[in-house]
Amino acid sequence: MDVNVQWVFTSMALLGLASGMIGTFALLKKQSLIGDAMAHAALPGICIAFLFYGQKSLLVFLIGAACSGYMATVCIQFIVKHTRIKEDAAIGIVLSVFFGLGIVLLTWINQHEGGNQSGINDFLFGKAASLTGNDVSVLTVTAITMVITILFFFKEFKIITFDRAFAQGIGIPVSLLNGVLMFLIVSVVVIGLQAVGVVLMSALLITPALAARYWTERLGWMTLLAGVFGALSGVAGAYVSLIAYVPTGPLVIIFATALFLFSFLFAPKRGLCSKIIRRHVERKKLRVKQLMYERGEQL
Repeated sequence: MDVNVQWVFTSMALLGLASGMIGTFALLKKQSLIGDAMAHAALPGICIAFLFYGQKSLLVFLIGAACSGYMATVCIQFIVKHTRIKEDAAIGIVLSVFFGLGIVLLTWINQHEGGNQSGINDFLFGKAASLTGNDVSVLTVTAITMVITILFFFKEFKIITFDRAFAQGIGIPVSLLNGVLMFLIVSVVVIGLQAVGVVLMSALLITPALAARYWTERLGWMTLLAGVFGALSGVAGAYVSLIAYVPTGPLVIIFATALFLFSFLFAPKRGLCSKIIRRHVERKKLRVKQLMYERGEQL
């Protein structure tokens, strides 16, 4: 196997690992929509970065995407604070406006000479094959850094997720750690844009965590399983994308969704099939008890 292909698989595995682990906390803190908003809001930042820089550079695009995502966050907070609009509606408004602006800019770039060769189209649905050596290096280093951060602050993240008041009482800097967690969510969305795409990146953040939730009630195991599910989805999607020459994002999410459906159906405790079997067994036991009771009365 070519060395570059191996690096792509490694970077996709690390991206999936980081997305799943960070997505666990985003899911439990009910911040799933934030990831979706950041992914869609990143598109105009990418387009503007290309217009200023004039050529494809993942690092420059990521800076533009991060700035655009930060502006979207500010807009959401402003709407919630100064109007009667609730947060979910504010996220929907900002997401639509920023993504619409991004599509307009993307169309304008493609209509100019050389614009369709910029590689920006790959940011819509993702394309692992378009990752260069520098792209893979940036993605890999950033993903490893985020995984290490999650592991280092795991205990603190666990406390502020389930009991904010207790965390404040024992002196944990809740606001600072919430900021770190939000930064991680934005960062993992931004670094995954070229590989998975702005349309589907938020699904890679949440779907592995949802699948892991069916297998365990312990946060540590849930975080680990979500990371494993994300890594498997990333590698499988990248592999099929490379051999079939199709966008990576949809394939990654298809594999992640398949893992979720398998978990939903066959997880030992929370799976649908397991629940149906348990109910059937309980009803059978109840019928046996009723029959024994009726026979006892007859005697």
